[in-house]
Amino acid sequence: MQQVLQQAQESLTLQTSGQGLYELTCEVVEWTDNLTIETGMMTLFCRHTSASLIIQENADPDVMVDLENFFKKLVPEDLLLYRHTAEGSDDMPAHIKGALTQTTLNIPIADGRLALGTWQGIFLFEHRVQAHTRNLILHAVGE
Repeated sequence: MQQVLQQAQESLTLQTSGQGLYELTCEVVEWTDNLTIETGMMTLFCRHTSASLIIQENADPDVMVDLENFFKKLVPEDLLLYRHTAEGSDDMPAHIKGALTQTTLNIPIADGRLALGTWQGIFLFEHRVQAHTRNLILHAVGE
């Protein structure tokens, strides 16, 4: 029997309350589980330049704290360091953090489920101090 290539696409909106990591594993897994794709690829795309996506351990909350602290030290929020400061001291640092991470994740679909590892979670990494509405696109293709 010949398999038919399928595609699905959905938008996901996430409200943030400021800098931090926001887990969205459940939302992405739930969407993927409702598809009829057994083998394929799911792409998650963040439509912003001051937020990003990461896959990281979701079992120990200290991992999130350590990641946030590391990025704060790596890219300080200091108006004297940057030219692009139109929206405040976190403006350019947010763009740098976004450039150091990624705006797209690709996760295989195997046996009808996302092929995440045991301790892997999907996170939006908000780099701005103020609350934002973040828009993500989910796209799956497979058979």
